[in-house]
Amino acid sequence: MISITRRFLIAVTFVCSGLMMASASYADKIKVAAIYTLPVEQQWISRIHKALNTAASRGDIEYIFSENIANTDYERVMREYAEQGMQLIVGEVFGLERAARKVAKDYPETAFLMGSSFTPVAPNFSVFDNWIHEPSYLSGMVAGAATKSNLIGMVGGYAIPEVNRLMHAFMDGAREVNPDVKFLVNFIDSWYDPPKAKESAFAMMDAGADVMYAERFGVSDAAVERGVKAIGNVIDTSGDYPGTIMASAIWHMEATIDKAVSRVADGSFEAADYGQYSFMAYGGGSLIMDENLMSAETAAAVKARETEILDGLFRVNVNDARPTSDN
Repeated sequence: MISITRRFLIAVTFVCSGLMMASASYADKIKVAAIYTLPVEQQWISRIHKALNTAASRGDIEYIFSENIANTDYERVMREYAEQGMQLIVGEVFGLERAARKVAKDYPETAFLMGSSFTPVAPNFSVFDNWIHEPSYLSGMVAGAATKSNLIGMVGGYAIPEVNRLMHAFMDGAREVNPDVKFLVNFIDSWYDPPKAKESAFAMMDAGADVMYAERFGVSDAAVERGVKAIGNVIDTSGDYPGTIMASAIWHMEATIDKAVSRVADGSFEAADYGQYSFMAYGGGSLIMDENLMSAETAAAVKARETEILDGLFRVNVNDARPTSDN
């Protein structure tokens, strides 16, 4: 009887401790706000939004966001969230670097984590980026092995470093398996204009491209209509284009968000570059393949190279320069 009583008391203690910890966790939720210049459905934005929702579903953060914020309103929204006592503000500031950094300087007690082409600034302005050049290289291997015309079309949004390095990595991967491959490259100067991207893709196919790099929405739709293959970027759209998307380089923002939230929680947040957390080794990037759309030899070669990247035995080159079409 004594033994049972002790077990009961121990069980009650654990239950009470668990409830106390849950209560403390809830009380200590980090207040996070995100500011997006585009809808949360847009591929790049969707990955950040997904990671923050994941953290919120675990009970780590209280999460609110604003989408479709114009660059002219971005600074105002940043200040409003800082005034509301948000502990961490997340966003992308590629078109308004100076304004965003000015806000961060005015609110040194607020942590800022911003997608940026530039460096962090002490004490509280950290930066991140989608460094998925490694899976982009692997997806290039798939494309290089697949093309019969030795001509691959590439449609991008803007020629900024974040896009350029992924395109170059893709091109390098294609050249590894197919030294004769050539590329047609075009930027539509928009983050979201599917009709324009589709039109550009059609022009490349008319020129002989039989594999398309779909950096923007609209390209895969063109590929389906013409019956050519496509390579995805940032998100997995293979379910929307079955039989068309051969492989995709996927960005996972969870590692970046979780690291920033933990540092805010323990008071250690400081200006830092979080780019490394998008690397494959941190789970920030991955490759998905539809092996039914490629040879067994291609799939095996890609997996072997992936293993070398994860083991630190192969490094994908980073080239931020604007890619151009081959003559």
